[in-house]
Amino acid sequence: MSFTELWPQLRPVLLGVWIAYLVVLAGWIVMQKREPIATLSWLLSLALLPVLGLVIYHFLGPQRIKRHRLRRSRSRASLDDTLPAGLKASDDCTTVARLGRSATGFSPSTATRIELLVGGGATYDALLLAIAGASHHLHVEYYIFEPDRTGTRVRDALVAAARRGVRVRLLLDGIGSGRLNRAFLAPLEAAGVEVAWFHPVRLRWLWRPRMNLRNHRKVVVVDGLVGFTGGINVTDEEDERLRSDAFHDLHLRLEGEVVRWLQLAFLEDWHYATGVALRDQKLWPEIAPGDVLAQVLPAGPDSPWEAIHRVMVEAIHQANRRVWLVTPYFVPGEAAHMALTSAALRGLDVRVIVPAQSDSLVVSAAARSYYDDLVAAGVRVFEYGPRMLHSKALLVDEDLCLIGSANFDHRSFRLNFELSLLMHGRELASTLEASLLEDLGHCQEVKADRPAAAFPRRLGEACARLLSPLL
Repeated sequence: MSFTELWPQLRPVLLGVWIAYLVVLAGWIVMQKREPIATLSWLLSLALLPVLGLVIYHFLGPQRIKRHRLRRSRSRASLDDTLPAGLKASDDCTTVARLGRSATGFSPSTATRIELLVGGGATYDALLLAIAGASHHLHVEYYIFEPDRTGTRVRDALVAAARRGVRVRLLLDGIGSGRLNRAFLAPLEAAGVEVAWFHPVRLRWLWRPRMNLRNHRKVVVVDGLVGFTGGINVTDEEDERLRSDAFHDLHLRLEGEVVRWLQLAFLEDWHYATGVALRDQKLWPEIAPGDVLAQVLPAGPDSPWEAIHRVMVEAIHQANRRVWLVTPYFVPGEAAHMALTSAALRGLDVRVIVPAQSDSLVVSAAARSYYDDLVAAGVRVFEYGPRMLHSKALLVDEDLCLIGSANFDHRSFRLNFELSLLMHGRELASTLEASLLEDLGHCQEVKADRPAAAFPRRLGEACARLLSPLL
């Protein structure tokens, strides 16, 4: 019997299977209780991909990881009896900081010194100097750690520290640092460095996938006294001395009480990844209070509060004079989009700096789809080039800054494990302002009267915007 003869019989069967597939898919996605627009986007996107749609959503969908949330809470509870008194909650803080404390459990603190590091060259030099001066322990956590020249330099510095008796612990993301092989890691293991993986690639992912839940944090703690965090990974791709097309990015070097909270963030991640609670009291040296108000903001899918997202939106709403945002991936949700446009409509100096071309064509197209609304509201949009802009910072008024690993998109706010630092202080804000003004010198402003793009490009941007809740 030919296919033509079979088709009338197969058609109702295939229709029934497709309807059953839609019911299963819809039930699965709706029970996630995401925003209606995100739910509808997933349904519409996957309805036309029978079977394959289930596989895509299983591995890449916005899973609510209740079991991982429970593991994270246990990680923090397991450390409670070892935490110093200085890590107790404080009520002496601003409204934004209070929101951050409630959403993360991390109280506002102080720093004696915060140094803004612009670019990979300055960051790696400061990092290697700090590693060379370590005497007790080094806690290192990265999303991307490449086996290239930069990665080899940092690895060899960690090996040297371990050989002189420093306790070195290295936590790496299973996907972001997946290029590291046994040959590269062998010197670390031989020197006694403890290497652990965050959501490593394993066959059991086929049932409980974690591919879409990445640890995007960059954290280094040296002897509990000096800390590093920000947006720069360990890779030649972010060192402008090695590559003319290196990513342009920002990082921070910290001293003071705030390093204790950075330490706690690492210890929680370490316990989550390894099941080992580190209880050495030498991890908590005495530190005098500083003059700079600073607060560590960890966020991730283990919490329902989207802490960094909420803090950024609240800071924008409270702005009185200006809001300057720089991000490599700009895909705002409704709350963030309204906060930015409302600030501009109130007459504030609102500027958004994004790359002229990011390393994701879909994200770049989605970002451009927001330009018309932003510019119409009075937001000044700037495209940075020719290098890839990878900085992630928010500057509000004269004294509030937020710098870290989180992009201004759904993935960072909801799926990735991120960490940012909220800071209050005119001196630091002035330093960040100077850095952003220099960046603006390499930007082209998006004007309201710019020539309209060709129809295929506008159509592509509109389609990419439909995928915004999925990016």
